[in-house]
Amino acid sequence: MREEPPARNLAGLGRAELAAELASLGAEPFRVRQLWHWIYHRGACDFAAMTTLAKSFRDMLAGRYRLERPRISRVAAASDGTRKWLLSFEDGEEVETVFIPEEERGTLCVSVQVGCTLHCTFCHTGTQRLVRNLRAAEIVAQVMVARDELGEWPSPREERGLTNLVLMGMGEPLYNYENVASALRIVMDPEGLAISRRKITLSTAGVVPMMRRCGAELGVNLAVSLHAVRDEIRNRLVPLNRKYGIAELLDACRNYPSAKNARRITFEYVMLKGINDGEADAKELVRLIAGIPAKVNLIPFNPWPGAPFECSAESAIRKFSDIVFAAGYAAPVRAPRGRDILAACGQLKSASRRSKAGAWARPAA
Repeated sequence: MREEPPARNLAGLGRAELAAELASLGAEPFRVRQLWHWIYHRGACDFAAMTTLAKSFRDMLAGRYRLERPRISRVAAASDGTRKWLLSFEDGEEVETVFIPEEERGTLCVSVQVGCTLHCTFCHTGTQRLVRNLRAAEIVAQVMVARDELGEWPSPREERGLTNLVLMGMGEPLYNYENVASALRIVMDPEGLAISRRKITLSTAGVVPMMRRCGAELGVNLAVSLHAVRDEIRNRLVPLNRKYGIAELLDACRNYPSAKNARRITFEYVMLKGINDGEADAKELVRLIAGIPAKVNLIPFNPWPGAPFECSAESAIRKFSDIVFAAGYAAPVRAPRGRDILAACGQLKSASRRSKAGAWARPAA
């Protein structure tokens, strides 16, 4: 006896996809807006909860579709309040998603690939081979799971815990652009999850051909993982640099649509002892970014098991920051968050439940 294919999951579909599904049922067009409201504004996980819909229509939907989230395989809570979820998708593949609460905002760090296309040598995710891209629905689902866990349905307009979104988790967003773009359009929709593009930052290691398109189509904030000021060093740290060197990357930054003083490009720079943290490096960085509306995030290296690098000394980081500040660029030192659960920048790896089970607080029920 042939098994019936699983019912399609409506959670994570864009407006056009949702409209096509409802049109196949002969439903009136206004039903799309109603369903969108229940799925993305109210966070419904059960058609029965959609009380503004006729019961017969709810029953029809329940007979044909699902409203499901990824399974939370593990949860970890850091001493500083950072939370990390290991999410398992229908095919059994997993990613890590991190929520970082701060005094005036709460940032969700979202993954876009299982593993990573790139192999940056300072990054724990880079040691995990690429398995596959995440689908748009799987990217959106990470935001919905976080809202579930934070108790933020209906989608709040004020006093949100989750205010900001960064695509800085596992994977390179611009090597999964179509799915990332589809997901962000759902996330930014003002009638649903309603996270403003001004509160969303996409981080890239420098996929130059896609940067302009991203800025023109999505208009989100851009962060660039620079990490070195000389090609020979960046080739070692960020192998993608062999394809798109520093000069080409910075040209793309200068031409990034909507980059201006009010919406600066963020250059991420991990501080590695004896590798990229000298005064000469700081001065060259200032020279390279001249004319670009920019800020520099200095990231103390976050160690992980087997890492081949050490974090720069505090004095070296402070001196580096002072040189960049003196040139007129903000150069804050990012405070490490979630280090004790391997949730800090560069520490994510979904295989961590095997390599470091102690980083997880408990299995999901």
